[in-house]
Amino acid sequence: MTKSVADNVNPNIYEKESEREKTAADFDEDVEDLFDEREIFDLIRNINDPEHPLTLEELRVVEESNIRVDNKDNTVVVNFTPTIPHCSMATLIGLSIRVQLLRALPSRFKVTVEVSEGSHVSEHAVNKQLADKERIAAALENKNLVQIINQCIAAA
Repeated sequence: MTKSVADNVNPNIYEKESEREKTAADFDEDVEDLFDEREIFDLIRNINDPEHPLTLEELRVVEESNIRVDNKDNTVVVNFTPTIPHCSMATLIGLSIRVQLLRALPSRFKVTVEVSEGSHVSEHAVNKQLADKERIAAALENKNLVQIINQCIAAA
């Protein structure tokens, strides 16, 4: 049996940001609680990388500055940056981010997940796959793939 080798065997590891402190407004049912970039970041920061025992935040694959939320138009856009330009796991990482957000956010949101511009050699192909609803639906019917995604988002 052949053992697969990680694309990036020695990734840079970064310090995690502190958790967001809860305020009285977080517990007040009368306050309109809009989603913001930090809340989306908190939902995806602890997704595990499929190749390393590290989170997407620790690898700086996801950063709060690469998230845009528009509550009026009900859109969330997440750009992620693979650790290397030829990462073979980019589509799986994007799919894990998308699944986590689809499971956590109200259905009114349109979620877009894309590779950051210029960060991957197959950027357009990966983004095309991540934007294709039929491909995503087909991928989520694959039990083995769903199992891998669930392992990645288990701690998130």
